[in-house]
Formats: sequence, C-alpha cells, structure tokens
Amino acid sequence: MAAISFARGAPAPECLPVQELADCARAALERDGTAVLLYGPGGGYGPLREWIAERHGVEPSRVVITNGSLQGFVFLSEQLVKPGTRVFVEAPTYDRPLKILSRLGADIVALPMDDEGLIPEELERALDAGEKPAFVYTIPTFQNPSGRTMSEERRRRVAGIAGERGVLVLEDDPYGLVRYEGEAPPLLFDLEGGVNVAYSSSFSKTVAPGVRVGYFVFPAELAAKIEALAVSTYISPPFLTQATVHEFLRRGNFEPNLERVRGLLRARRDAMLEALERNLPADASFTRPEGGYFVWIDFPSGPDVDELFTAAEEAGVLLVKGTDFFPRGQGGERSARLAFSYVSPAEIGEGVERLGALLGAAAPSAL
Repeated sequence: MAAISFARGAPAPECLPVQELADCARAALERDGTAVLLYGPGGGYGPLREWIAERHGVEPSRVVITNGSLQGFVFLSEQLVKPGTRVFVEAPTYDRPLKILSRLGADIVALPMDDEGLIPEELERALDAGEKPAFVYTIPTFQNPSGRTMSEERRRRVAGIAGERGVLVLEDDPYGLVRYEGEAPPLLFDLEGGVNVAYSSSFSKTVAPGVRVGYFVFPAELAAKIEALAVSTYISPPFLTQATVHEFLRRGNFEPNLERVRGLLRARRDAMLEALERNLPADASFTRPEGGYFVWIDFPSGPDVDELFTAAEEAGVLLVKGTDFFPRGQGGERSARLAFSYVSPAEIGEGVERLGALLGAAAPSAL
C-alpha cells in the first residue's frame, strides 16, 4: 500500500516554475554576475530589498532578506530572547518556532484562539499577568497549522494593543497571497503603521521553497541589529538565489505564476474539504480555510492523537500530531494537521477515506 502524506507542508512539484527560474538564474548571472558571486551586504541583494521596500512602503534599510523566513525568526529570537524571557504564541502555532524558543529557554505563553484567530482579550490578559514579552508571534492569515484567518476586527484590536502597550508583534505571513476565495483583510503591519509590528514573509510558497528567500520588515533600529547578526553568522547571503527571485519579479512572472499556483492548490483544498465532509464521523470537525496549505481536524471521541498517528501510519497515511503545535505538547491531544498542498486530489480522497475509517471505527455509535 502506497503511503499518502498529509504531513508535508510543501507545494506540489507541478507548482514549481522550473524553466522560468532556470532562465532567470542565467539572466541574473549575465547581467550582474560579479555582484551576485561576491560577498555583499548582510541585509540581502540590493534590488530585491528595494522591491520589497517599495511593496511595503518603507526604506530598504528596514528590509532584511534571510535564508527562508525561519532563519529570520532565529535571528530575532537570538537577539531578543534570554532564558526565562516571555514570548507569546498562538495555541496552536507553527512547531518550528516552538522548538527554537524552547532551545533558547524562553517562557512560552500560549494564547487561545478560535475560528477568528487570536483572541485579543487573551492577549491583554497575558500582558497584565507578568513582564512584557520579547514579542508576540502570530500567523494571522491561513495559519499554520490551523488554516484559520484572523478577522479584520481582531486585527484592528491587536494592532491597537501593540501600539498602546509598546509590544512588538511579529506578523508571519508566508501564505497570505495563496488565497483561493474571499477578500484579503488588511495586514497588521499596515494597520499599526509598522512601528510595533514587524512583518515576515517568504517566496517559498509563491515561487519555490528551494530558493530559500524569506524576508523581514523591521523597525529601523532592530533591522540594523538583525543585519549585523546575519553578517556575524554567515558573512554574506546567497545572492544568486536572491537575484534569481528578483529577475523573476522584474520580468512580471510573479502574478501569473501565483494565479497558476492558486488554481492547482485550490483544487486540492476543495478535494480535502469534500473528502473530510464525506468520511469523518459526525462528532469530528475541521477548519475550512480560504487559502494556504492546511486543514485542522478535531476528533473528540476515539483514540488520542498518538494512537491515531500509529494506526494511520500502519494504514499508509502520514499526518502531524496536534500536540506538536502546542508548547510542551499541552494541547491538541485529539487534533491533527493535514496538509493538502503536496498530494494530488485523488490521493487526498484515498488518504482521507483511510483516515475516516480509523476515526469512524472508534467513534460512538449513533442511537
């Protein structure tokens, strides 16, 4: 039985613009080869910094391009977090930042969320309960792992809290442009004015993850510190990949490619939701994201997620445990993340049917 993986948060191979990127890499070398093959500024390839800065209405010096956005998260955390420093995260949240913060000895405070995203009252309550955190980490649009999107009303309240309290909020937005339906809400960065909100994104989901081009827009003083930390870590960024992405943008390939990716992944999202509707037991529930890569399922009856993980693996279905997305694994005991981005619609249907059979066998019978 072939394994079907809902664990891999990566684009399907057919989403990747292989030939276009090959042409862009050659053009970047031919046009600016000396610059991209030498050491250079730690903040990244100048023309790409300028493109990003113009997009966000800031000075290029506030933009720091990193080896994927996760490396920027490491730099920010190493700059601001010491053992015992409080950091606020959503519950659930992306598991990699949890690992990074745990390694640094942070006091990770989990803030509850619901289908409208982070709950502002919980943020205020946590702020009142102790020392100001180093930062608040949120993925407000098509969140990893839940697929949820913070409502505009809550965004305005969170932005207001950041400004009133002088609390740094990191808005991580790798999925926001991968929207299949609905209107995009305003960025927290734009609502707050970019004074107390730092913005993070990546070309991993809109161009290709292998180019490893993420970026941050920081307050000016913090940007300078992060750039210095980057230089001390790797001397110089990988300018060739950054120049390749810039050439891709310069040629006008970005929006057409994004539309193509949206179409390919929309079909997978639709297949996932239809399969879950058909196959999950009546007491199970799941999110219905308007974009992104992930669906979050809750199954209050039946096995805990460790038992389900083992049984699903034996049935040839790979998923990620809900407990992985909570600090210290305290939460998500009957939840799981399913990624629909990599597998085909047919595989999604087959995989969810197998998973539904496992959950249905354990669910209580209807009277």
